[in-house]
Amino acid sequence: MTGTDPTSEPTLTPAPALSPAGQRLAGAVPDGLVVRMLRLDDARAVYDVMAAQQQADLGRVEIEEADIVSDWQRPSFDVTRRSIGVFDDQRLVGYAEVGRAGRGDASVHPAYTGRGIGTALALWMQGRAAEEGEAIIGMPVPEGSPGNRLLEQLGYRVRWTSWALHLPDGAEIPPRELPAGYAVRAAAPHEYPAVHDVVEDAFLEWSVRDREPFADFEAEIVRRPGAEPWNIRVVVDGDDAVLAAGIVQLGADFDPPEAYVSRLATRREERGRGLAQALLVDCFAEARRHGAGRCSLSTDSRTGALGLYQKVGMVVTDTWLNRAIDVR
Repeated sequence: MTGTDPTSEPTLTPAPALSPAGQRLAGAVPDGLVVRMLRLDDARAVYDVMAAQQQADLGRVEIEEADIVSDWQRPSFDVTRRSIGVFDDQRLVGYAEVGRAGRGDASVHPAYTGRGIGTALALWMQGRAAEEGEAIIGMPVPEGSPGNRLLEQLGYRVRWTSWALHLPDGAEIPPRELPAGYAVRAAAPHEYPAVHDVVEDAFLEWSVRDREPFADFEAEIVRRPGAEPWNIRVVVDGDDAVLAAGIVQLGADFDPPEAYVSRLATRREERGRGLAQALLVDCFAEARRHGAGRCSLSTDSRTGALGLYQKVGMVVTDTWLNRAIDVR
């Protein structure tokens, strides 16, 4: 019987061969740079690139490594097929990914801009999306940023506008009393499928995509690095039926930690009764109880919810444009 040496380094699965789109990218990057498909253990390097670009574009960092890990660990996403990196020796300097339903992302380290890497990655996204059978590919970029100007020049059109909002320091969202017999609390694990249903039913009213599998929700939300049971908030009635749901992500990498409400949804037949506002008050209160300073969320022009958040005292900090292009 053979054994393994417990002191040996783990063997990484080799990156798969480049597709035709990847080969074109490899031929388009500046001399001295190399291209390969990415692996889950590249998440930290991707975070470093994206954080550097956000610092340059926004003057602060909004992303966490946990955002990338939780997204990449979804069963429906094969990181070794749908993401790619540009390297200077062992240092990642640019990356791109192609998800489903036209969702993509890309970033170039500010020290490497102006060398054609962003253009090459944008063209890889188009080619790889077509290879995967997608009809369209797009990504969010800050309004007025170099990335926005580049995609515009490449023919990427604006699909929708998104806004990041935060609650000013010391401000409180006006409380909203729940209907008699209703309560807001943390969801129990057996209620997570119901939470998923409430969120998906609401989001699919305006989002053109396939329904998210529960396994993806579980990977992205429940198994997100640093996730805790209190992060999933619900409004229930006297029969404990889940009527509204909110997901709080506590950014522990920030000092002080920052709270971000990533999803907020109410069953259609329960809207107009103040459930979402009561849930938002609860989400931010629980986040502050767990040490959060800044509290934020985002919405986009497909939802029609911007005015609602502004009415409760939230203010817009950034505007993003989702730009896309047809690939077939």
